Amino acid sequence: MAGAASTFAGEVVHVTDGDTLWVRPDGGRDRPVKLRLQGIDAPERCQAWGAEATAALGARLLHRHVQVRTRARDVYGRSVASVSLEGQDVGAWMVSQGHAWSESYRRRRGPYSAEEQQARAARRGLFADGAALPPRRFRREHGACR
Repeated sequence: MAGAASTFAGEVVHVTDGDTLWVRPDGGRDRPVKLRLQGIDAPERCQAWGAEATAALGARLLHRHVQVRTRARDVYGRSVASVSLEGQDVGAWMVSQGHAWSESYRRRRGPYSAEEQQARAARRGLFADGAALPPRRFRREHGACR
């Protein structure tokens, strides 16, 4: 779903799950913006590794100042964005630490496929679990978390 691209800085005020967060833009007058991290797919909250992914993103970003570049809106109305903390791409960090998969589309490798391959080789996080299901497959087999 298309949307206007924008760039802003702000404070992370809430982490919903391993790939969704809320950022209050600098200036404090605007409401927090709900963001979906571009290029990653973290486990669902009710799925194995979901709590760990949420906790990792929260520990890394909550109440921290980040840079945001929105790209579009998803089907849930969230702005899809790349987020960086002190110059580091948060999506790349989540995948490299084994908290999310690099999101692929129609058999195309995701933007963080190199980070995912390294995390798999090192058996970091969810990649240590041979039975870990990518969220897309989990949702198809079990439905959405309630």
